[in-house]
Amino acid sequence: MSRRAASDEEREDGASVADSRATAAAAAATTDSPALAERYGRTKARRAGNRLLAWIAGGAVAVVLVVWVVWAGLDGTNATVATQDTAHEVLDDRSVRVEFDVTVPTGTTAGCVVQALNDRFAVVGWKVIELPASENPTRSFTEVVRTSELASTGLISSCWLT
Repeated sequence: MSRRAASDEEREDGASVADSRATAAAAAATTDSPALAERYGRTKARRAGNRLLAWIAGGAVAVVLVVWVVWAGLDGTNATVATQDTAHEVLDDRSVRVEFDVTVPTGTTAGCVVQALNDRFAVVGWKVIELPASENPTRSFTEVVRTSELASTGLISSCWLT
């Protein structure tokens, strides 16, 4: 039997191979029909509208990103706080004295956290202090921090503008 004759033979379900090819071609033509494309929203106008919406959304994200970079990154008026631990002295089992320098813009108030640590670097004392405004940008402070156990060090943890 030739190849062509074998391909035209009937399959087990009774349909010929040629018939199944014709059915597949008809199904492909049906799925690409304009009526189905219109029914399921796959028209060229719909795709163009979706593409336009994507460009508008992308442009809006780009504008927001540029505005944020200019506002946050290029604005040179950000005031900063600088701190420097200068000394500490363990007074007894329940207190430590911490000396530190703070630099803030003149006329600005600030808040700081002074902490005491033990030998295992666990916080054993904590104190929040408010620094008044001054005409001097850099000032020295001394604070005594009460502790829950013997401290091995005292330091400035953080400062912020208020």
